[in-house]
Amino acid sequence: MSGAVEARIAELGLKLPEVVPPLAAYQPAVQSGVYIYTSGQLPMVEGKLPVTGKVGAEVTAEEAKALAATCALNALAAVKSVAGDLDRIKRVVKVVGFVASAADFTGQPGVINGASELLGEILGDKGVHARSAVGVTVLPLDAPVEVEVQVELTEA
Repeated sequence: MSGAVEARIAELGLKLPEVVPPLAAYQPAVQSGVYIYTSGQLPMVEGKLPVTGKVGAEVTAEEAKALAATCALNALAAVKSVAGDLDRIKRVVKVVGFVASAADFTGQPGVINGASELLGEILGDKGVHARSAVGVTVLPLDAPVEVEVQVELTEA
């Protein structure tokens, strides 16, 4: 049985995916106290990257913004794998987004808005967070974007 958060995801026409398996020696998410920290989540869809390349070159900013939203959804799946229930999210504390950027691309904040806006649509005020949006040369598997999320949980 899914809770209110998963019902909201469905209302938005989305589906909470399976947790993306790690590409190396790490866990998708870990809990410390009342906080869950996700590893960087790529925009994997059914085990594959739908697009690869640099934003501002092979990938448009709008495409990358949609991919950032996919990363956020994957991060919520990782949170659920540890918390057991997304309704335990008290708030999203921090989002860090990495954008594989062409040398002249400076729109990283707009790209990571894809993740931030989706978290707000799903969680309302609980989705408002601090954030960093960082341009990088390359990401794993030539992904255009990667997002990590830190959430605070209500007490169990």
